[in-house]
Amino acid sequence: MRPSDAASSGLRVERRGDVALLVVDQPARPVNLLDTALLGALSQAVEELVADPGVIGAVLCSSRPGSFLAGADVSAFLDYASPAEVEAAIRQGNALLDRIEGCGKPLVAAIDGACLGGGTELVMAMRYRLAGTGSGTRIGLPEVQLGLLPGLGGCVRLPERVGLAQAADMILSGRNLFPRQALRAGLVDALVHPEGLLAAAVAAAQGLASGKLKPRAVKRSVVWWALETRPGRELVLRQARSRALERTHGNYPAVDEILRSLTAVARGGRQAGFAESAAGFARLLFTSEARALIHLFFAQTAAKKNPFRGEALPVETVAVLGAGLMGSGIAEVSAAGGLRVLLKDRDLVLALKGKASVYRGLSARVGKGRTAFERDQLVERVVPIDDYSKVSGARLTIEAVLEEPSLKRKVLSEVERATAGERHVFASNTSAIRIAEIAEGAVHPEAVIGMHYFSPVPKMPLLEIVVADRTADWATATAFYVGARQGKTTIVVNDGPGFYTTRVLSVYIAEAMRALDEGSDPHALEAAMVGYGFPLGPLALLDDVGIDVGAKIEKVLEPLMSLRGLARSRASAELVAAGYLGRKVGKGFYRYEGGRRAKELDAEALRIAGFRGGDRRGAEGATRSGADGAGAELAQRLALAFVREAVLCLEEGVLRSARDGDVGAVFGLGFPPFRGGPFFLIDREGAASVVARLSALAQRHGERFAPPRSLVELAESGGRFHGGA
Repeated sequence: MRPSDAASSGLRVERRGDVALLVVDQPARPVNLLDTALLGALSQAVEELVADPGVIGAVLCSSRPGSFLAGADVSAFLDYASPAEVEAAIRQGNALLDRIEGCGKPLVAAIDGACLGGGTELVMAMRYRLAGTGSGTRIGLPEVQLGLLPGLGGCVRLPERVGLAQAADMILSGRNLFPRQALRAGLVDALVHPEGLLAAAVAAAQGLASGKLKPRAVKRSVVWWALETRPGRELVLRQARSRALERTHGNYPAVDEILRSLTAVARGGRQAGFAESAAGFARLLFTSEARALIHLFFAQTAAKKNPFRGEALPVETVAVLGAGLMGSGIAEVSAAGGLRVLLKDRDLVLALKGKASVYRGLSARVGKGRTAFERDQLVERVVPIDDYSKVSGARLTIEAVLEEPSLKRKVLSEVERATAGERHVFASNTSAIRIAEIAEGAVHPEAVIGMHYFSPVPKMPLLEIVVADRTADWATATAFYVGARQGKTTIVVNDGPGFYTTRVLSVYIAEAMRALDEGSDPHALEAAMVGYGFPLGPLALLDDVGIDVGAKIEKVLEPLMSLRGLARSRASAELVAAGYLGRKVGKGFYRYEGGRRAKELDAEALRIAGFRGGDRRGAEGATRSGADGAGAELAQRLALAFVREAVLCLEEGVLRSARDGDVGAVFGLGFPPFRGGPFFLIDREGAASVVARLSALAQRHGERFAPPRSLVELAESGGRFHGGA
């Protein structure tokens, strides 16, 4: 290929003796992506190497270490105008993969870094796959997370490689495999240290060409073979459908389409599977669910870009004050991001307990892309301390102490004393207290900011940075930089009671409590919201947050709630007084057995709260619409209370963009991803339709549902929050 061709296609061809190197090289992108230009270049390269007698085989590799093929170019999906056009493009892609699969000369994949989606489909068509053992290497088909299915033969080739049972689990969940898992499953043939990967791949191509090397034969169990029989496959498909519907409640059309494609493979063979996958992908691409999930994909990607890049302090050490659940979680993600952590609590014993929590959290990842040695290295980055003087060794301090303004101001004063004369950022992990209130009396209020994490910190992707009027851009930039090191998706919001996420969530919970006070059945309410698409019902969510924590937030936000006509619920205070604090003590709205939440609500908790009982199903039985009749009305009522408050946050300037509102709602609060977030939902359903439904709710339940002025104006103008939604 000519150099100009290589630059435009993202592929360059080199020679390593008698082996061709097909080098994916896309320097203008943050990660390598599979697109039509790259596929076309690969097709040409394969034809040329087949015709070249001096080439015995080829290796597909990446020009950048630790970055292989992160998937297909999702933006290109939106260019298609019809399902027929999509199917035609998939047929072309499948034709190339067929040529690669049937190539007379061995093609070897040297996988170092993420190999996902179309990248995985491409390498499965190759004769041999080597994977680097680096922690960033993972292989999978995550298309379901975009509301799609693997269109380039993934539903056919993955079952052939790993068996139908594991393939169904991977495709329906979007779960990735780390190198050792991929080797055990039979998805790769060998593992190699990244530094020796290319040389090993070249040697593999030569060995395959000479016949001295054969693709690895995986030893399979009797159970594996039993599940690969016709009856076994039918059993696998039934169980996969049952598990998927239990998890998604019928809200994701991709589940049905994936199962249809896997069924076509199991019953009709390869060609039936290829045809059904292409048709299924084409149908899914034009569903509202896929468009919502693709919108979130781009919104989340954009949210990872630091808007103040270049102004951040060079942080290599952070101090975390408070070594409890939140503090140890913050310490864990900081250490995992390569930062040194000074972990402080009231005394060294508590700080050491926090470090032990970090060890336990990191141990859960051993064998899943991380070795025990790597875990031990990360844990050693956490240094327990027992006095403030050592905080001067950090450029940013994150406090995670109790939600008491006076305590937070005292901690801030101690940190300012220890870091006097230095440029140092003080971040509060408060969930509701105004940052300006915490900064009262501070020597450097411009360095005070909010970094609101969500529990459990290692699992929840969102970080909400809260900026007060006097917060400097360099402090915001520094907080954003640290959040990125911690692997967080970040939104920046302006100061106010409850900021964005806590404020919106509090209105949602308060509306749920009001509905229960009015006599709504708590079991029906939980089922309705799970059916609508939230991962938990509001009562289960309160248990996880902590009923006592919720009561403190209610107190902070009481003035705001009174403006909404939502009085503080007596339920929280009475439950706290009776020792019902939620999941952390095993006593809450739900019953707990061995630390696990039971399916039934706790009858005594409901009695104390003054809520009526009903059947004992909890959130079981949830359906796509949330529930029939009263349940559907409850779901709409609570969801629109959430959506309305999000619009008010944007209208009042707490939110800086509708994009941030969608990202914060989905990744921080569990708003249904397939609905795209509150602002995307309005765009999809139409502002006029949402205004009409809010007006009807206002007539029934009061002015707290009156449509916001900005939403009415949007409806009158025919506008939308997202231009291309």
